[in-house]
Amino acid sequence: MKIQIETFTVHKRFALTISRGTTAQSTNVLVKVEAEGITGWGEASPFSAGGTPQTTSEIVAALQEVAPKLAGFSPFDRQEIEAFLMRLTTEGKFPSAAQAGLDTALQDWLGKKVGLPLWQLWGLDCNRIVPTSLTIGISSPEAARTRVRHWFNLDSDSPETEAVPSTQGCAIKVKLGSPAGIAADRAMFLAVQEEAPPGSGFSIDANGGWTLEDAIAMSHWLSTRGVKYLEQPLPVAAQEELRHLYRESPLPIFVDESCFTRADIIPLADRVHGINIKLMKCGGLTEAMGMIHTAHACGLQVMFGCYSDTVVANTALSHLSPLADYLDLDSHLNLIDDPFTGAIVQDGRLLPNDLPGLGVQHRAYNS
Repeated sequence: MKIQIETFTVHKRFALTISRGTTAQSTNVLVKVEAEGITGWGEASPFSAGGTPQTTSEIVAALQEVAPKLAGFSPFDRQEIEAFLMRLTTEGKFPSAAQAGLDTALQDWLGKKVGLPLWQLWGLDCNRIVPTSLTIGISSPEAARTRVRHWFNLDSDSPETEAVPSTQGCAIKVKLGSPAGIAADRAMFLAVQEEAPPGSGFSIDANGGWTLEDAIAMSHWLSTRGVKYLEQPLPVAAQEELRHLYRESPLPIFVDESCFTRADIIPLADRVHGINIKLMKCGGLTEAMGMIHTAHACGLQVMFGCYSDTVVANTALSHLSPLADYLDLDSHLNLIDDPFTGAIVQDGRLLPNDLPGLGVQHRAYNS
């Protein structure tokens, strides 16, 4: 099989600010696996989860290094390929984002080979897919109001409004953990809540930006305001404090930065209610499936998330979405120049299509 890589840069309509910083654009990597006249696509996007960032240059270098070594394999040789990549990953020589791009491309190839979308190949029911959330980054109350109005097409006079797809029925994820403290967090959340469409569901992601004291206080304050769960309220290093918060919080606790692969789940099972799975963190759809089963075996709930991913990666996860309790697959909806088409938002839900494999196409070739 032949592996090809292409880099491309995408830009956010609204820059996203979280507790660790702000991003306005991303240079991602399109991974192509070609064999038997069929080409599978995957995406690798750079990210930082609070530790050492995985950069575009590192992802590209790793894929360029491994491509000739995999040339003798067939896309059907999944077990051998996974074992080979696992050795490199264990040695720190193959970033998880690169693995995600390659694994997704292999899955796409298989779906195209047999002529079935991945959700159907796996026997999943797309009617079980829940609404995705739309993310509001850390900002002033007024800026947060504007962002809500834009997400839900409430600003009819805005020149950008028509660029956003129909999002009625979506939930709202609010980024908190402001450096200005929890008073600023509360003011921003109230602004979002006041501006949101009636009946909106809310979740909170602090990206590890709270202390234990602030997290306990905010969990009680938010529990009376329609919030469903808290995501990564404490820093990754605060494992023992997480156990204390688990006992004190009236809201379910999910972790993101604290959980990369299935190996991280069991040590967390006694102090969280759920985990956030992201393709770039875990290394692809194969590991994501393993994480889902491990989490369920531990009695935990599952959510899917994203980084600065395009429709390629988010469509990939949409095929597994019937197995998720919560979804946060909105990054591509905030891009002004996503070069791909794939899953679409319908009644607030991100739904894969019926095309073989991922069902992703390039706008330049299908316009």
